[in-house]
Amino acid sequence: MASLTIASKANQAVTLPPLLLASYANESNPNAKVNIAFEDVEKLQQEDAPFALTKANAGSSDPIIKDLTQVLMHTFKALKGKDDDLIKEWARRADSLAPTDFKSVEGPLLELDSHLTLRSYVVGYALTPADLVIWGAIRGNKVAYAAIKKGAMVNVTRWFKFIEETNLWIAPAVQSLNAHAQERKVAKSKEGANYDISLPDTDKGVVTRFPPEPSGYLHIGHAKAALLNDYFAHEMYKGTLICRFDDTNPSKEKEEFQDAIVEDLALMGIKPDKTSYTSNYFQELYDQCVKLLKDGKAYADDTERETMQHERMHGIQSKRRDASIAENLSRFEEMKKGNEEGVRWCVRAKMSVDNPNKAMRDPVVYRCNPEPHHRTGDKWKIYPTYDFACPIVDSMEGITHALRTMEYRDRNPQYQWMLDSLNLRKVHIWDFARMNFIRTLLSKRKLTKFVESGIVWGWDDPRFPTIRGIRRRGMTIDALREFILKQGPSRNIVNLDWTLFWATNKKYIDPVAPRHTAIAKDHAVTATVKGARVAPFTEDKPKHGKNPELGTKKVAYSSEILIDQADAQAFAEDEEITLMNWGNAIVRSITHSLNPLQRSTVTALELELHLQGDVKKTKQKVTWLAMQGQELIPVDLVDFDFLITKDKLEEEDNVDDFLTPKTEFRTEAVADGNVAELKEGE
Repeated sequence: MASLTIASKANQAVTLPPLLLASYANESNPNAKVNIAFEDVEKLQQEDAPFALTKANAGSSDPIIKDLTQVLMHTFKALKGKDDDLIKEWARRADSLAPTDFKSVEGPLLELDSHLTLRSYVVGYALTPADLVIWGAIRGNKVAYAAIKKGAMVNVTRWFKFIEETNLWIAPAVQSLNAHAQERKVAKSKEGANYDISLPDTDKGVVTRFPPEPSGYLHIGHAKAALLNDYFAHEMYKGTLICRFDDTNPSKEKEEFQDAIVEDLALMGIKPDKTSYTSNYFQELYDQCVKLLKDGKAYADDTERETMQHERMHGIQSKRRDASIAENLSRFEEMKKGNEEGVRWCVRAKMSVDNPNKAMRDPVVYRCNPEPHHRTGDKWKIYPTYDFACPIVDSMEGITHALRTMEYRDRNPQYQWMLDSLNLRKVHIWDFARMNFIRTLLSKRKLTKFVESGIVWGWDDPRFPTIRGIRRRGMTIDALREFILKQGPSRNIVNLDWTLFWATNKKYIDPVAPRHTAIAKDHAVTATVKGARVAPFTEDKPKHGKNPELGTKKVAYSSEILIDQADAQAFAEDEEITLMNWGNAIVRSITHSLNPLQRSTVTALELELHLQGDVKKTKQKVTWLAMQGQELIPVDLVDFDFLITKDKLEEEDNVDDFLTPKTEFRTEAVADGNVAELKEGE
């Protein structure tokens, strides 16, 4: 007897292969029992490895096995012969399928695809541990598994399905690992987020704000900021929420974006007590900038942008820093006119030249921009920066607590400096972690580039992290609110997995989503049904088997039906199957393609109804479509991949180097006639 211990938080591409080997050992030889246990860690502490196999009756000096090849040899001692070295070689190759970026695994997958061209198994003519370790590495790697599910590599996809379908013990083994991970996630989810963050002075009233810039559509990161501000203002402290549009850059802002933000907030159930605009305060902000200039706390600067960046980075004083108050006020008036001289200048706060916090090194507070503003027109030619306007307007509007993401943390001293220098009312700041997702961009500038270059359809593209994008992909607002609020105002920065996001959504959408049937056109199989009525007919069936409130739909029945190719390939002659919404049938005949390169392709089926059969005893329960008695509706089944190939882009990364070559996958299909009645958004 031996014991296999697996770190359940480790990369499943590494831990699933040994789990399958141990499970196969138990399946093929019950006397050689391998006990399997999970630990809720990323690495086993004692062994410093993601898994370890302890031999039976091991003494303290006996080594613990933590290498896949050794696990292989120990588990399959009887495996000796001409293929032994080949199997061990494939066990070693499994490591190349562990990385979670597609570029790294694409090469090994293509090699495997070529190797499997005329093979049913990786090594030899029967199942070997080589199949299990490679299958497990692919199944445990989300990137590789996604590629296989999409059929990107025909031979690997065929082999992958064949191994799973002919070894029924594999699914429970995979489920045991996933179930342990899911239990951990559920337990953590039930705990919920901690909102007791001890905000100061809440007894004096709470006023929060959400200040979006109308230069794009809200994405899920904005949604977190909006929902947290709404939660603290309305649910936790019964205070006030202000939505203030930070409309200080006429070059980027549009009324289209402003209207969309209002709609998206309403969709999320967020009802601000007041909506305001930074542009409402342009006169007050101008006056405050004049005050800074008169107090000698700001100066006008015409240093070129690149030079200014270099000077700030290296702590070099600007040549204009010591200009007189009169000169600075004169330059500011030129800026206000928006003339050729004025556009050369900006105003900088005189904070510090060489503060270790570079955000404090004389930041720009006003710029000249002659472009018309979408609300104020040509009235102003100068506009405050966000870092100047935000603390001032926060103080003026009575904001008590500014809740914002940690990307602003370095600028918090800057925020306080503005309030102190202008003798304005203080505002409490709380930083929370930004919501990041793997292989997802939240940079508005980069998202805009994707839209403008035609990489996506638009701001509501289902591949986009915008509120409209995820709504179009099927996210419910209730699920969105629950998921975000469960993250809470924590400062722990994590890269979230979209799988968790959509799992939350399933809880809401599954009970209320009507069921429809679609069959892919490619190699769809025509099945003749013996025992069916000669004339086609229809019956009313529930749109949802567990929710009769959704009403009924028409299900057509005929002696000829369409069945999906993948389902047909899983049938065996004389096997009893279940036709969903009809009953059991026995597969009497299976006809395969005569093309030697497509021998596994099923071209026709003969079924015999056996309606008295027990649906609980059948392995195959399949959907189907009657070919007569209804009008089959042509549809496109659309699936998407991530727009980028890397889990997290670093500052120095060029996004163009990590674009996924193909992210949209369409499958032509036919659907039941009820689909014709669907409305947009259903």
